[in-house]
Amino acid sequence: MWSSVLLAAEPLVPPPGYFAPVHQQHPSPFTCPAFPMPYTGALRFTSKYQGSDAARATLNLTAEQDFRQQTQSITRLEQLTSQLTTRFMRSGNAQTLNCLLTGLNQWAQADALSSLQTNYMGRSERKWALATLSSNWLRLRFSSSHPLAGHITQQQQIDAWLGRLADLVVQDWGSLPLQRINNHSYWAAWAVMSSAVVTNRRDLFEWATGRWQIAASQTDAQGMLPNELRRRQRALSYHNYALEPLVMIARFAAANQVRLPLRPLRQLSQNVIDGIQNATPFQKASGYAQLPLRLPQDVVWLLPYCTLLPCTDQQRHWLDAAALQQNRRLGGDLGALYLHEQKNENVHRNE
Repeated sequence: MWSSVLLAAEPLVPPPGYFAPVHQQHPSPFTCPAFPMPYTGALRFTSKYQGSDAARATLNLTAEQDFRQQTQSITRLEQLTSQLTTRFMRSGNAQTLNCLLTGLNQWAQADALSSLQTNYMGRSERKWALATLSSNWLRLRFSSSHPLAGHITQQQQIDAWLGRLADLVVQDWGSLPLQRINNHSYWAAWAVMSSAVVTNRRDLFEWATGRWQIAASQTDAQGMLPNELRRRQRALSYHNYALEPLVMIARFAAANQVRLPLRPLRQLSQNVIDGIQNATPFQKASGYAQLPLRLPQDVVWLLPYCTLLPCTDQQRHWLDAAALQQNRRLGGDLGALYLHEQKNENVHRNE
């Protein structure tokens, strides 16, 4: 059993790395990049697997190009949010912060990404964007340097917008039948979890940990996820992709003294790391030869993971290389957030 009881008086918090101070360096020349116009249209986009069968494993290059064109403004917002957050945390340049806040506030005031006219890809895009926005925003909200202290109105507007998007993500992904709950639902849960900490909302926090419990129950005796095995040649890739939000949810739960059963996570992670060296188990389980992962960028989840569970030598092999990578949807600079912590202590080893 796992416990999700939180004391009402205790505010939700992120892991320790989010409290890091802003580095103060001599300002370098900075020109604020143009933010895209807020996206307020219908969230109905083309699937890059259009024309594929139920496995959704065959990429349609034309459809993918259409999807990227349709979502380019949202993608650009994600990129700028992550890049400028990292740049500001490393430099302390007030111009960088003002640029970021102005751009985000334009989207918040427009209530962007909140359309109720959606399809599956539109709902997917909303939760991916929210994961990026909330997880990077947390670095500014919780830094011990209090960089938002002089920007209270903008902070409140952005906080409120992220909370509204989180409610929509819960609505989008909260009523799926068990057989349809897969990595998309886990990503929705991570987006909601990070937003829960931004807004200090326990209802969102509880929803996210509930999705995590479902994911843990879906892991089979071999430590695999049947709904990801259905992705045929992409089974290994999608197991790895599912791990990213699951690790983040578990790490944020631990930061708030909520103990989740980590054995399924350990089994799943070891299968993926083993699969990098030898994908035969995934080939046998799915019936298809596997596409390789992109290393080290696809294993950045190891950074928070190794603060939850003791890492094997094989897993630690990738840590330093992974720390140099950026993953905007997990919070950007995971090396800055987790590398020091995992090398000095393991905060939560509930098997």
